[in-house]
Amino acid sequence: MAIRTARSPEAILCSSSSPRSNWIYDVFLSFRGEDTRKNFTDHLYFALRDAGIKIFKDGNELQRGQYLASELIRAIQGSRISIIVFSRNYAASRWCMEELVEIMECRRTLKQLVLPIFYDVEPSDVRKQTGSFAEVFAKHEEHYLLDMDKVLKWRRALCDVANLSGWNLRKTADGHEAKFIKKIVEEISRELNNTHLFIALYPVGVDSHVQDITFGLNVGANDIRMVGILGMGGIGKKTIAKAIYNQFFHGFEGKTFLANVRETSKEPRGQVHLQEQLLFDILKTSEIKISSVDRGINMIKERLCNKAILVILDDVDQMEQLNAICRRREWFGLGSRIIITTRDEHLLKELEVDSVYRVTAMNDIDSLELFSWHAFRNSYPIEDYTDWSRSVVAYCGGLPLALEVLGSFLFSRSMLEWKSALDKLKRIPHEQIQNKLRISFDGLSDNTEKDIFLDISCFFIGKDIDYVVKILDGCGFFAKIGISVLIQRCLLTVSETNEFTMHDLLRDMGREIVREKHPNEPGKWSRLWLHDDAFDILTKHKGTNAIEGLTLELTSRNKMNFNSEAFIKMQRLRLLQLDHVRLTGDYKYLSKELRWLCWHGFPLKFIPNDFYTRNLVVIDLQYSNLKKVWESPKLLEKLKILNLSHSHYLSQTPNFSKLPNLEQLILEDCSSLLEVHHSIGDLSNLVLVNLKDCKCLKSLPRNFYNLKSLETLILSGCSKMHNLADNLGEMESLTTLLADRTAIRQVPFSIVQLKNLKYLSLCGCKGSPSKSFPSLFWSWISPWKSPKSVNLLPAALQGLNSLTHLCLWDCNLLDDGIPTDLWNLCSLKILDLRCNSFESLSTSLGGLSKLQDLRLAHCRKLKSIPDLPASLIFLDAKYCTTLERMPDLSKLSNMNGLYLTNCHKLVEIPGLDKRSNPIVSVAMEGCMNLTHTFKQSFLRLQIYILQKFATTFSS
Repeated sequence: MAIRTARSPEAILCSSSSPRSNWIYDVFLSFRGEDTRKNFTDHLYFALRDAGIKIFKDGNELQRGQYLASELIRAIQGSRISIIVFSRNYAASRWCMEELVEIMECRRTLKQLVLPIFYDVEPSDVRKQTGSFAEVFAKHEEHYLLDMDKVLKWRRALCDVANLSGWNLRKTADGHEAKFIKKIVEEISRELNNTHLFIALYPVGVDSHVQDITFGLNVGANDIRMVGILGMGGIGKKTIAKAIYNQFFHGFEGKTFLANVRETSKEPRGQVHLQEQLLFDILKTSEIKISSVDRGINMIKERLCNKAILVILDDVDQMEQLNAICRRREWFGLGSRIIITTRDEHLLKELEVDSVYRVTAMNDIDSLELFSWHAFRNSYPIEDYTDWSRSVVAYCGGLPLALEVLGSFLFSRSMLEWKSALDKLKRIPHEQIQNKLRISFDGLSDNTEKDIFLDISCFFIGKDIDYVVKILDGCGFFAKIGISVLIQRCLLTVSETNEFTMHDLLRDMGREIVREKHPNEPGKWSRLWLHDDAFDILTKHKGTNAIEGLTLELTSRNKMNFNSEAFIKMQRLRLLQLDHVRLTGDYKYLSKELRWLCWHGFPLKFIPNDFYTRNLVVIDLQYSNLKKVWESPKLLEKLKILNLSHSHYLSQTPNFSKLPNLEQLILEDCSSLLEVHHSIGDLSNLVLVNLKDCKCLKSLPRNFYNLKSLETLILSGCSKMHNLADNLGEMESLTTLLADRTAIRQVPFSIVQLKNLKYLSLCGCKGSPSKSFPSLFWSWISPWKSPKSVNLLPAALQGLNSLTHLCLWDCNLLDDGIPTDLWNLCSLKILDLRCNSFESLSTSLGGLSKLQDLRLAHCRKLKSIPDLPASLIFLDAKYCTTLERMPDLSKLSNMNGLYLTNCHKLVEIPGLDKRSNPIVSVAMEGCMNLTHTFKQSFLRLQIYILQKFATTFSS
């Protein structure tokens, strides 16, 4: 386990982008005394001193030892700027070189400004150690033969410092030393007059953000760039922007940091004040008076169009604020950089910024450190508080604001107070944190956006976005545009699996908004999400007309009975989730405004006739006891999703003529389902049918194939459905067909008519009996009917030009079972042929120009793999135990995954040891016959790659 060393508050300040405020000296002067002490350096020293600059110049002429004296180190560390005078013999002094190393370390850790002066040498000689520097280092290497690390450290320091912006006497002021010194003094004075911004008391993790943003800024390039810093409230956008300012402001002709733009703009003449502040900061004159925003825009364009400036606008929330200050790049001179921090991504898109840096939450290590500084004034928790601290950090979810607020709140409190505070936070969020986060919510433009946020924060986190959109649209909320706004305002995110996610503190903020008006009367809340509150309302009949949503999730082992009269007063109820709940009494008491009904474990054999369901958009009755859906079918014109999965007693589907707008039918694992009603063919909006593991279903009605909107059909595990109808090809909109692990014998030729099919999976569909069954077994069962080999797929697949994913895993494919034109599928990206019985693949495999992923694992009869397309990224051929020949991999520059475990007969892997770029992941365990020559060559390549990586990482 790694041991973390405690750091003092001073140390963490010094390691951040925040400058120290207690410098001892303004300037530290490093020089080679024998070269310049009595001429140039002496003149520079007195010129700086006469300008009122506090400067340190070592006057010690005595013989120095090998190490720097402690007082000299303190002088270097205590100086705001270090000036290094490079002369011809500077590097000959070991003392000077040690000074330089210490100076460059202070530049890295203390953010000192280092300014090199090239007095009578060229920067390239310093950078590359050529010219007089070459002679010096030849002697150093001879002297320090047993301590070459020291010499390498000196070389690295010279290279780094020569890359910094400085002054070259030969190219400045025509070589006149007096003019040269005057220019240096002016620039040093101007630099010292610049004031840095205070960043944070404990700026943990700030430097890594600065490094990430620096690339997008590309400071120094002769263009004009706008960069956005985006993130939710309290995530640290302003802190990062201030660190960026401190890092780069000295390299611009002018600079300004306009803080709190949102709040300032609300004041009388707020935008005019911002314009005046911008011009004052850059032009350094108080004579600027602006009469109107329009006049201010013209003044900005006129006065700043030729200046390279740094402008940071903090907390922008309206486009008019940007219009007044920095709407166009051409308002500023080449080299300018404009940085905007905001919670609204749409603003940055409208401004057409060059890049957006999205600030993410802190990791666990940095979170614990930041919290510990505030709670314990140390970099880690004190004894006995570690577990409590980790609990608080987990609650904060990497939000710096919360870590700072709660850390400061818990500072110097007892363990009992900590426990009480944590218990309270689970129920009532901290007010200071909530107020900061609520700014984003209050900035939403209308109530529908606010209702969407509150519904999601209370009920739909972790739910599929398309599923929720249908529900919210059914509530009249215009969900697509509303959700887009929430995402752009950093109030909501969508995961890679298309599910809603939200920072826990934003979720708690939304729930607190629901709770705050009546904190002790849940019956008056608009939404009930806590188990105890919902349970209490239903048990004591405390519901009111204010309630719009209620969820009570019980388990199948803890089913409870409630009387339906508990819902009498909840007539505005839109959203209802009652998992494993039994209702006694009439269902007529349930709200007629219901849009979402999620009732897992629905206890009845059919939905009662007195249950008003005509406004329902989603009916989710998974794990129900339904035998049939309705006794008397009702017209449900608004129903979009019907999910009856795992209803093991359901034997028939409803009559779909009463569900004319149904879009999704999900009947997974309805193991007693015998038939699908023929009216399904009339559903013009149906896009998804999931019949996975409906083991008793033998066929689909003939007119099922008339569905013109169906995009996804899932038949996996329908073990009695042996064939698909010949008119499968009439389903023009079908994009996904899954039939893995079924007993489908043959796919109809009409499949090639599915021009839009992108994903086809037939895994485990045994086109012919598996070769694992001995022929004697078949002759014993039916000696007069020995099975014939039947190909699963048509002989040709011409026409499937949209297919991107083809999965034929474990389909017992022989050489003649692979369609002859498989290699002509022009859009194919993923081809899965695992666990099949073919011996070879067509040499035309290389024609799959977009193929990225080829899976051949456990093809135990495969002897060779032909040339592969250059697009390939991933090849899995594990356990191909007869594989003898591989293609040349040297040309597959995109490949980063190769798996050949237990390919016993492989002797070599052509090209693997000759690649110019590494394959990230290689597995060759069990390849025992690889030649010694190949292994040595491959090992040398891996060592080279590791060294190259280490060099890149250290630099």
